[in-house]
Amino acid sequence: MSFVAAAIDIVARECVVLACVGFLIGGMDDLALDAVYWASRLRFRREPRVSELDDGVSGRLAIFVPAWDEAAVIGPMLATTLARFGGDDFRIYVGAYANDRATIEAVAAVAEHDQRIRLVINPHDGPTTKADCLNQLWTALCREERAEDWRAAAIVFHDAEDVVHRDELRVYRAMLVNHQVVQIPVLPLIDARSPLVAGHYLDEFAEAHGLRLVARGLLGAPMPLAGVGCAIDRDLLARIAAARDGVPFDADSLTEDYELGLRSAMLGARQVFARVRDDRGKVIAVAEYFPSTVREAVTQKARWMIGIALDGWDRLGWGRASDWRDHWMRMRDRRAPLSVFVLFVAYVALLAWGASLALHALAGDTAPHPSAAMMVLLDVNAVMLGWRLAMRAWFTGRAYGPWQALLSLPRALVGNFIALIAARKAVWRYAVALRGRRPRWDKTHHRFPETVEP
Repeated sequence: MSFVAAAIDIVARECVVLACVGFLIGGMDDLALDAVYWASRLRFRREPRVSELDDGVSGRLAIFVPAWDEAAVIGPMLATTLARFGGDDFRIYVGAYANDRATIEAVAAVAEHDQRIRLVINPHDGPTTKADCLNQLWTALCREERAEDWRAAAIVFHDAEDVVHRDELRVYRAMLVNHQVVQIPVLPLIDARSPLVAGHYLDEFAEAHGLRLVARGLLGAPMPLAGVGCAIDRDLLARIAAARDGVPFDADSLTEDYELGLRSAMLGARQVFARVRDDRGKVIAVAEYFPSTVREAVTQKARWMIGIALDGWDRLGWGRASDWRDHWMRMRDRRAPLSVFVLFVAYVALLAWGASLALHALAGDTAPHPSAAMMVLLDVNAVMLGWRLAMRAWFTGRAYGPWQALLSLPRALVGNFIALIAARKAVWRYAVALRGRRPRWDKTHHRFPETVEP
């Protein structure tokens, strides 16, 4: 018993040290970004109202909507988008696959009544990747521009499950006057059937799009795109395509949106994260349901982790040597696997510590106490954990109300659990990809609200 207890004591002590140091470094990193945001808030920066914006750029906007196995949502999404965007000058290009007849029929049923919808059939059987589908839409747009002698002002990106805001295009047009890349917030819809799993996305996006991207913009660092609710100048996308054999995206990429944001910044594009409020005081954002089961959440998080932290590192490397802001943000983007490892070590430490207390109690002796230095480190980490939870609750409450702010506290544990499983899956899939296996569209099941205001 004494040997087992001694071994567990060593495991507990070393894991606590490693976890505390890891949490301290990550916590200080987060605090630095918090400081950037709150320093700006102290200067009373007010989010503008849409009525205060200028008219902005004119011309047609091309809206790209890639769709694989989206028959359940694409019809209502297109109908809602057409109704909310009204008489603005736009065309919607929907990418489907020949072996997905249900999606084709759903798109065709809406397109039959509105000529602004273009159905683009991918020559490859699906699923390929979202990036490949977007390349087909780009090719179709270029072909149509040449045939009809017009040129789009910008490209807008959406997914088949998105609920658009009626003032969204107005924000893009106003911001594109002085910027070439525009991203608006994404706010997940509240899913009453899944208050914890789907709910944890509310907390993550409320903080990410309420604090982190705002601070990133204040620093002037390159901005990753969310893949939805974003617009890019057509000429800029053409420059990116010209450097890639005529198509703007790498068909093997799992996070083409993230890469597009960073690549456009590397070309000198002016970017903006636009938090604008409508005339009712609500943030103009894209709304959608996120995965409601652990399995689908793990699938989605694993894809993000591979594309940003693992494969994205290989594909994008680092920014300019002298740009510390770019390096800092890329390190933050890529720290997810390391953060999950530290989290895993922390849970091991917690279990080992409990086992140590139990074994020593059974043996009738006293478990070893942490040193004075370790107690200080534990106290500092506890304070930073409290601050982080408070920040998450604050931004969740600001976006969704006090009840969701309270739920954000237990949902932090749910998010940790999903991250641990997703990291394992991401590392395994990345290892398989290194052996030459081509990626596929590993998408999740989508839902669209049953009732939506026109």
